[in-house]
Amino acid sequence: MAEPNYATAREMLARLKAREISARELLDAHVARHEQVAKTINAVIASDLERAYRDAEALDNARAKGKPLGALAGLPMTIKDGFDVEHMPATAGSPGLVGRDKDCDDAELVRRARKDGAVIWGKTNVPHMLGDWQTYNAIHGTTNNPYDVTRGPGGSSGGAAAALASGITPLEIGSDIGGSLRTPASFCGVCSLKPTWGVLPMRGHVPPLPEQYYELDLGVGGPMARNAEDLRLLWTVLSGKPSQRKRIDGLRVAVWDEDANFPLAREVKEGVARAARALEEEGAVVTPIDSPLDTHTLLVTYRWILAPMLAAGFPQHMLAEMERTRADDLRAVGDPPDPWSPAFNRVCCTARYYELAKALAERQRLKDRMAQFFAEYDAILMPVAPVAPFPHDRSEPFFARRLEVDGAAVSYMTMLSWIALATTLHLPTLALPTGPNAVGLPIGAQLVGPEHGEDRLFDLAAAAEEVLGGFRPPPL
Repeated sequence: MAEPNYATAREMLARLKAREISARELLDAHVARHEQVAKTINAVIASDLERAYRDAEALDNARAKGKPLGALAGLPMTIKDGFDVEHMPATAGSPGLVGRDKDCDDAELVRRARKDGAVIWGKTNVPHMLGDWQTYNAIHGTTNNPYDVTRGPGGSSGGAAAALASGITPLEIGSDIGGSLRTPASFCGVCSLKPTWGVLPMRGHVPPLPEQYYELDLGVGGPMARNAEDLRLLWTVLSGKPSQRKRIDGLRVAVWDEDANFPLAREVKEGVARAARALEEEGAVVTPIDSPLDTHTLLVTYRWILAPMLAAGFPQHMLAEMERTRADDLRAVGDPPDPWSPAFNRVCCTARYYELAKALAERQRLKDRMAQFFAEYDAILMPVAPVAPFPHDRSEPFFARRLEVDGAAVSYMTMLSWIALATTLHLPTLALPTGPNAVGLPIGAQLVGPEHGEDRLFDLAAAAEEVLGGFRPPPL
C-alpha cells in the first residue's frame, strides 16, 4: 500500500490486522501528507509525534504477539483543537489560552478513541473560541479549503474537515453548537454526525473553560470521516453503541429545501435534489414538504438559548457595555424580533432568567411538534448551509458580514438558519456530500432524525453515497 492516505478507515484497519502495513508505517504516511500540504492548507497546528510513534510501536508489538486490540488499533488520528489531548491542551484559537498546563488529561471522547487503539498525533485548527464559520485565529493563522485555497473550509471544525479531505487523517472528532460539524463537512466534501444532545460527554472540551465545565445545552461532540460507514465506526467507539447497516427500503424521507426565512442558493438546492433522487433509487419513499414548524419562532428560540451561554465566556467589560445599551436595544428589537440583528443579539446575551425560561418552554413545544412529525417520517433531508464554500472574509464587525446567495446579499448570521432545527431541538443529524457544483466545490446536505435515531441516518447516508459516489479527493 504505497499511498494509503485515501483508503477508508476500515480498509486501513483490515490491512493493519493482516499485517500488510504497520501502525508506524501508516503514521509515517499521514505525517508525510501533512508535511506535504501544510503550507497550502494549514490544517494541523500542533503535534506530539514522540507519543504517537511510541503508541504505534506498542500496538505493532502487541499485534505481533497476538494480543487483543481495540476497534481502532493502529489508526492515526488528529483531533479538533477544541478538545484537550494529553500534552496538547486546547487553545481553541485563543491567545489567552496559550501556555495551558500540558499535563492536562485527554478529553473524554479522546480518551475513548485512544482506549480503542487510535494513534493520536495532532491537533487541527479552529477559529477563535470556535466562534465562526471560517477557520482562522491569531495564533495559527488561516486554514484553507483543499478544493480552492481562496475559500474557507467552514468552521469551527474547519481544520478537521480540511485534514480529512487532504488525506491527513482518516477520522476526526469535532464539535457543534452552531453548525460546527456540519458546515465544514459540507464545505470539504466529507461526513459528520451531530448526535442527539447529551449522548456523548463533552468533558475536556473548550469552551467552556475547564474550570467552568458543565454540559452546555445545545453543544455536542461527534465523529467526522470521509464516508458514512467510517463515520459509523467511530460513532460506535465514542458512544459504546453497536450499529449495523440495514437496508432503507420503505423508509420515509421528507425533503425540506425551501423556506421564506431561510436563504438558499440554487446550487445547494440542486445538491439536496441529487441526494433525494439517490435515496429514492435505493428504495426510500421521498416526499417534498413545507416547513415542519414555524421557522421564525425556531430561530428566535435558538438565539435566546444560544446567546447567553456563549456570553458567559465574554469579558466583563463587554457584558457591561451590553447591559448599558439593553433598554435601547429592547426598544429597537421590536416584536417580532429580527433574529439576525445585532441589537437582538445583545439582548439575548444579557437574557434574564424569565426570558430564558420562556424560550425553554417554547422549545419544548417545538420538540413536541417534531415528535409528532417523526411519527410520520423517518428523517428529513435538507440543506446544511445556504451557500457553497465562500471566499475568506475577515472583515469586522462580525455582524456586518454578508453572504451572496444567487446575487442577493444576506446576513452572515443566516449560516445558522438551516442548522437551527437539529441544534435547538437536540436532534441527531448527519452531513453528507451530494457532489460538486459547476466549479468543483463540494456541496453537502444533512439528514435529520428523531432523538436517538442515529442508526437510520447512517443507513440513509450510506445508501445515498453508493449512488452519488461519495467523497472525491481535492486536486492538491
